[in-house]
Amino acid sequence: MPVGAEKYAAARSAPGGQVFALVASHHGTGLDFLARLGAGPRRITSAALAASPDLAGTVLLSTCNRFEVYFEIAAGTEPSAARGRMLSIISDCSGVPDEELRASLDFLSGQAMTEHLFSVGAGLDSVVVGEREIAGQLRRSLTAAQESGTASGALIRLFQAASRAARDVGSLTTLGDAGRSMVSAALDLAAVKLGSSGVAGLSVVVIGTGAYAGSTLALLAAGHCDNVSVFSWSGRAETFAGARGAAGLSRSELPKAVQGADVVIGCSGRGIRLGADEFRRFRQTGQERLIVVDLALSRDFEPETGELPGVELITLDDVRSASPREHSAVVQEAAEVVRQAALRFEDDQQARLLDPAIVALRGHMQRVLASEVVRVKNQHGCTATAEAVEFALRRMVRQLMHVPTARARELAASGRQGDYTAALEALYGLNVEPAPEQIAASERVDAAQAG
Repeated sequence: MPVGAEKYAAARSAPGGQVFALVASHHGTGLDFLARLGAGPRRITSAALAASPDLAGTVLLSTCNRFEVYFEIAAGTEPSAARGRMLSIISDCSGVPDEELRASLDFLSGQAMTEHLFSVGAGLDSVVVGEREIAGQLRRSLTAAQESGTASGALIRLFQAASRAARDVGSLTTLGDAGRSMVSAALDLAAVKLGSSGVAGLSVVVIGTGAYAGSTLALLAAGHCDNVSVFSWSGRAETFAGARGAAGLSRSELPKAVQGADVVIGCSGRGIRLGADEFRRFRQTGQERLIVVDLALSRDFEPETGELPGVELITLDDVRSASPREHSAVVQEAAEVVRQAALRFEDDQQARLLDPAIVALRGHMQRVLASEVVRVKNQHGCTATAEAVEFALRRMVRQLMHVPTARARELAASGRQGDYTAALEALYGLNVEPAPEQIAASERVDAAQAG
């Protein structure tokens, strides 16, 4: 190993400033486990997860289909220690035992983590492959972390790159052209069970005023469903519904609305669960057929609701089972776009590791140049001559720097940063550790990019 390479390799492998992820989705853990993570004594947020000196930043991506935490560890922190601390915080918030979390949450890093997040953002890992809703959720997760001050520069770059990859998939492939989402798939399934070609002409009651409720009302409006009413346990129904062309319901009005409904859709997950007894009262003189759709991760309706005569319950598991995967060729094409985007991102991250080395080399050459300019001016004393010589020397330095800079990028892309840095230390005796002012400058650039 060249002189200095061992020192650089040790610094390269020393944990600190690295990004990792703990992920759980509908594929592996199931929806019940995901619901338990959100039903604990404390709400899990980026700010709550960042309450540890081991962490330099966190971003939480939590939806009805997944729970994912991306975190950058502080310099000098062992990844295993940071992971343990993160699991402990999640356990304290959710009430799920640490041992169960350790067995259920995948621990990702490097290329595998990057490609996973890019796939998630592109809709390749969704219940309905190619859905567009997840891209918005990804952007909102980053925004929430930035507003709470927990999004580090590395995490901002990662999530912004994931959003760009999602846009590339949308523009370069036909994945998601149909605009399908989990909500649209649920509405299609309900219409089929009612023997209808769509939602037009149906009477629909929506429970909840969150993001999924908003998507539901938008899709119902697009499908020319005019008889839509909204109920909220928090009392926000009238304002929410009025802004979207629907009718708001009070608690006293809910039974009558359900009595005349064809479809009841639960998007709340934060209120009281409606069970068989409530629906039995609601439907005493109601229509013969009722489809109840539960889109809430923590369930808006008790399972026995679907056992009532004339009532059929559609759950998230039913939506997942009924959602066919997109054409395999389209999925493969989108996956390749994601893979290439992840590779470019990782190459760029590797190149950033050599930025301190390039700065050190440039500073060394500039110091040599400054010394030569002083010498020339002292010898000749002629301002015009000195300026001409200075211009010539600066141009020489730019030419000398071109090849070393390009070579640094090439070596970084192939993982050979140690060779380059060891050569600089051996030839010039340069210390390539980033100076405090370089770190501050990098943080200012990250902040500007975030803005």
